Amino acid sequence: MKQHQTDSSSSSAGWTPDDIPFERIDRERVNADRQLFQQVAAASFIEITSDVYTRNLIEYFDGDEEIGHWLQNHWEPEELQHGAALKRYVQTAWPDFDWEAAYRGFHEEYVATCRLEALEPTRAQELVARCVVEMGTATGYRLLQTISPEPVLAQLAGHIKADEVRHYKYFYRFFRRYREREDIGRLPVLRTLYGRLTAINGEDIYYAFKHVFLASSGKRAFTDEDYEAFRRHSFRLAREHYPYEMGVKMLLKPLDLNHRLQRAAVPTLSAGIKHILMH
Repeated sequence: MKQHQTDSSSSSAGWTPDDIPFERIDRERVNADRQLFQQVAAASFIEITSDVYTRNLIEYFDGDEEIGHWLQNHWEPEELQHGAALKRYVQTAWPDFDWEAAYRGFHEEYVATCRLEALEPTRAQELVARCVVEMGTATGYRLLQTISPEPVLAQLAGHIKADEVRHYKYFYRFFRRYREREDIGRLPVLRTLYGRLTAINGEDIYYAFKHVFLASSGKRAFTDEDYEAFRRHSFRLAREHYPYEMGVKMLLKPLDLNHRLQRAAVPTLSAGIKHILMH
């Protein structure tokens, strides 16, 4: 049997949901925190739908055995594990929430938007986009780990964050290979970084929040103002606790800047992101 290159260097997630002490969740610390509930429930919806994203990516990278093997046998199972663990946390911490019914609504509406045509025009650019996504999830779970008022949630977020950082490293390595193959310059990479970054709070988060909201707010209709209120509150939390340096370094890496330029850019870009969040 042919040995895939990824097999020799991969290290799958070193934890399972059974390692998380869900029975120790301090429900009193989180029960009344509506923003935290919405954030964690929405994340569980997105993570547990990773099989849809994986199918699209495997089809897009058809013929590349290494990437296809890693996506199917490492990335997808680990992302689905994130979703299963977050789902279990939500069902334990907020048992009155009908997770299954809310997820059905999300899945029906969101999956219709997951089209292969939405991926980037070249493989190198799509791998850059994947790096941005993994940066967003890694820093997002790092933020959740920092601000969580409940220890079990902080532990879970820490595990997921570590997985997402590792996933970033794989996508970045694949990107370097395709960058050489496609001879892609910095300008297309920069455009892809900017385009994917501006869409990072896109359809997946919107639809996930929408269906969490609809399932937990009684009969009140959902409006875009509800989503904007959720985002504003998230930004307020991020201003103080978001790992700016970590995020900027991960964003800059695909540009392959020399050490001096990158070192100079990190504090400037970090300050710029913080300024945006404050306005």
